[in-house]
Amino acid sequence: MMKKFVNDPKNFVPEMLKGIALANPDTLRYVPEYNLIMRADAPRHDKVSIVQGSGSGHEPAHVMVVGKGMLDGACPGDVFAAPPMEYVLETAKLLASDKGVLLLVNNYTGDKMAFEMAAELAEAEGLLVRTLFINDDVAVKDSTWTVGRRGVAGNFFVMKAVGAASEAGASLDELVRIGEKVNSVTRTMGIALTPCTPPAKGSPLFELADDEMEVGVGIHGEPGRRRAKLVSADEIVDELLGAVVPDLPYSSGDEVALMINGLGGTPISELYLLYGLAHEKLAAQGITVGRSYVGEYCTSLDMAGASLTLVQLDDEIKDLLLAPAEIANRVF
Repeated sequence: MMKKFVNDPKNFVPEMLKGIALANPDTLRYVPEYNLIMRADAPRHDKVSIVQGSGSGHEPAHVMVVGKGMLDGACPGDVFAAPPMEYVLETAKLLASDKGVLLLVNNYTGDKMAFEMAAELAEAEGLLVRTLFINDDVAVKDSTWTVGRRGVAGNFFVMKAVGAASEAGASLDELVRIGEKVNSVTRTMGIALTPCTPPAKGSPLFELADDEMEVGVGIHGEPGRRRAKLVSADEIVDELLGAVVPDLPYSSGDEVALMINGLGGTPISELYLLYGLAHEKLAAQGITVGRSYVGEYCTSLDMAGASLTLVQLDDEIKDLLLAPAEIANRVF
C-alpha cells in the first residue's frame, strides 16, 4: 500500500500549488485554472517574463523557483506529465510583457509539443515569444520520453542565469543568447538507488533489486545507460564524472560550478558525501570548483538517488549565478 500524504491523487498537484501560494502570500499568486504559480508583481513591463513548465513531481523545479531573479511563472502538468498546451498559452498571455516572454523547455517530447504549439499560437495573437530548449543530460541521446538528450537538473543554471539577466533589463534576444550559452556548457548524469511512486499509480514506477542501481536514470524513472550492481560511493562518483567530464570535455584549468542534486529520497548527508568525493576527484584532474550546489533542485518524487552537474564558468556566467534571487520562502 502506498504511504503518502495525499487525499484524492487527482487533486495532488492543485493542493500542492495552493499550499505554495498560501505559504508565500506577498510574493506569489496562484491561478488554479492553469496550474499557474506566478510572481505577484508580474508581468513587469521593464523586463522579459521567464516561464517554465514541465510535469509535476520534480519540486522544487519549477513552481518553487518562481520569484525575483528566477522564474516569473511556472505552469506544470500532472505528475510526470507535460502541461496542456492551453496552460502554456494562457500563462504566456497572463505574463506577456512589453519586452517579451521567454519559454524555457526541458527536452521531453510532450513538453516540446506543448510549448512549441503555445508559442506559435501566442505569436499569432501578437505576443513576443521565444523558446529555449534545455538538454544537459549526458546519459542517453534519445529515450522513450525525448527527442535528443533530456533536460534535467542542469536546467537550474539556465533559469538562474536568464532570470538574473532579465532582472537587470536584458532584451529577449540577449536572454536567448545567455540561455543557449549556459546550456552549451552544462552537463548532468544521474544514478537511482530506488524507484519512485507517483500518487496516481500507487505503486513504484519500475523495479530495482536491493543490490541494484540504475545508471543514467531519467527524472521520470525512464531507463538510463544500464542497470548494475550497487557499488561504493567512490565508484559511483567515478561513474558520474567519467560520463560528464569527457562529454564537453571539461579540462585541466577549467573553473566549474558543481551540483550534487538529490532525486527526492536521499539524505542531505549522503549528498554532501558525494559532493566531497567529486570535489576532490575534480581537483585531481586540475578542475577548480568555483561554485557549489548541494541539495534538491530537480527531484523525481521520492526516488533515492543523485545527479551530478558541471557548468563551465566564465566571468559572465559566474556573475549571473552570483546575482541575488528570492524564491518560495528562501533567499539565496
